[in-house]
Amino acid sequence: MNLPPLKYNADGLIPAIVQDAASRRVLMMAWMNAASLEATLRTGSMNYWSRSRQKFWLKGETSGHTQRVVRWAADCDADTLLFEVEQTGGACHTGYESCFFQAFTPDGQPVEIAERKLFDPDKTYERKE
Repeated sequence: MNLPPLKYNADGLIPAIVQDAASRRVLMMAWMNAASLEATLRTGSMNYWSRSRQKFWLKGETSGHTQRVVRWAADCDADTLLFEVEQTGGACHTGYESCFFQAFTPDGQPVEIAERKLFDPDKTYERKE
């Protein structure tokens, strides 16, 4: 695959901002490496690199809440990616549509969360105690 020249960080990762293609709402930010980017472009499904688990992951592999790529771009510095996707289910592992569900006032106070969760994460993900 012939990827454009991108600027990965020292760990070989690049941030990927994910936005709903229809609503334009920012759903999440995750990290990708060259292999996860290639897999994403080859399959049309979002693939990421998990820094905490140190492994490749396909969005929705556990939850069934998938992301199909509609279009993608790199920013002007080629160090951040933007993906517009068709989201199935919630994007956030906490159950919300977006990982950016918590708003704050200008002085940093949390605003009451107005949206409802789309799913119960305790029922969706296997918990390891």
